[in-house]
Amino acid sequence: MPGLLKALTPFRAANNKRGAIELAITAVPLIALWIAALVLVREGMWLGLLLTVPAGAFLLRLFLIQHDCGHGSFFRRRMVNTWVGRIIGVLTLTPYEFWRRSHAHHHASTGNLDKRGLGDVDTLTVAEYRKLGAWARRRYRMYRSPVVLFGLGPAFQFLLRHRVPAGLMGDRRLWLSAMATNGAIALLAIGMIWLVGLWPFLLVHLPITLIAATIGVWLFYIQHQFEETVWEGSERWGFHHAALYGSSYYDLPPVLRWFSANIGVHHVHHLCSTIPFYRMQSVLRAFPELQSVGRLGIRQSLGAIRLTLWDEEARRLVSFKDARLA
Repeated sequence: MPGLLKALTPFRAANNKRGAIELAITAVPLIALWIAALVLVREGMWLGLLLTVPAGAFLLRLFLIQHDCGHGSFFRRRMVNTWVGRIIGVLTLTPYEFWRRSHAHHHASTGNLDKRGLGDVDTLTVAEYRKLGAWARRRYRMYRSPVVLFGLGPAFQFLLRHRVPAGLMGDRRLWLSAMATNGAIALLAIGMIWLVGLWPFLLVHLPITLIAATIGVWLFYIQHQFEETVWEGSERWGFHHAALYGSSYYDLPPVLRWFSANIGVHHVHHLCSTIPFYRMQSVLRAFPELQSVGRLGIRQSLGAIRLTLWDEEARRLVSFKDARLA
């Protein structure tokens, strides 16, 4: 593992020109699609709402640029990454400083059974579930249902929970940052509503936001919630092993890979989070053996929806039925 990390060092270098191009070819089409959808809807041409689908995909890609900024990997200078991330955070309804801190916790503890609870999809072990009372079991089942995780969950996370994010808000700087983001979101929304009207704004912007949020939540889910992932207690947990084998390689078609900014190469990302997304395919070409680690196709990934509990004996994620808890 140390040898692989050393070999990945050349791929960590950010390219300012490439970063600026990636930002431009994501932001400009998003703005153009947003304006086109708005114009069509205001003219009573409801087919304009179809444009919210590709616009949502571009907004997702913008969020993933923000993600790289949070790791300090998109541009060379930290301050540039920070301010680009903050500005994008207003558009993606994400309090950047809080998200960056909680996401760093996720990277530092992914796969550690003793450090669950911040920046993760809540996951219980079979033994923990068996100890729960009837109401707690129903609540966990409800939380892990696809309707909640991929239906209600994205809207709740980005529209409500991000407004007063819990977990690290004892830090005054993070609290102020979150409130500043809320203020900027409010000013932008008020300005747009003043220009175009309340209902056209909601009819166009809300679907774009929810499409991006839903796809983003799905990608975050499948990156760690697959059958052969890795979970360990602190005494056996190791960062490098958990990063490489506890994260999936979501092998997507080229178009989806582009819109998801190579986030599917998640095992490499967790092993070395300072590699910019625009260098990930170069990593896979240089180290083809990494293409067989945690590899999931779209059809395989859909089967992971039913996996809800970590079986410490079988050392894999299982469904309620598999654990004989149906």
